Amino acid sequence: MSFRKFIAATALSAALLVPGVASAQAGLAVGRTVTDTSGGEVGTITAVSGDNVTLRTDRHEVALPASSLTATEQAVLIGLTRDQLNAQVDQMMAQQQAAFVVGAVVRDSQGAEVGPVQALDAETLTIQLGEQQVRLPRNAVAAGPNGLVIGGTVEQLRAQVASNAPAAADNGTN
Repeated sequence: MSFRKFIAATALSAALLVPGVASAQAGLAVGRTVTDTSGGEVGTITAVSGDNVTLRTDRHEVALPASSLTATEQAVLIGLTRDQLNAQVDQMMAQQQAAFVVGAVVRDSQGAEVGPVQALDAETLTIQLGEQQVRLPRNAVAAGPNGLVIGGTVEQLRAQVASNAPAAADNGTN
């Protein structure tokens, strides 16, 4: 599952709350079918990890807070239909994709500016980091509420770039 889908699904959690059983996690297990409040199938639980549940619909696999589900002996309920959940995930993913544009400023996990996006393709983006350009996998950058964000700090990125730099110029004499 991609980090972007996890972020999108987490943002949905407030809309997914279903009143009911106080201990929602008690009946959450891999393989259980999740239904909406009218009994329509939404998806199947594919993983339970800590406070998160991974739900597979017909189109998406998303991590949701366990608190957005209500488990009973008869069913696991969620406050959206499968179509509503799919539509909201699609919309959030489209909004996040729209943030990936040349010129967008990338920030680190602390909010410090890393640099602007210089180029991007389906799998990577190139960021201007000081005097050099750094190419990162697209999944290393996420769309956040204030633009694009990397998971670490700008100092950590600089250290990683420095450790990956060639030790000496080749000069073509090998």
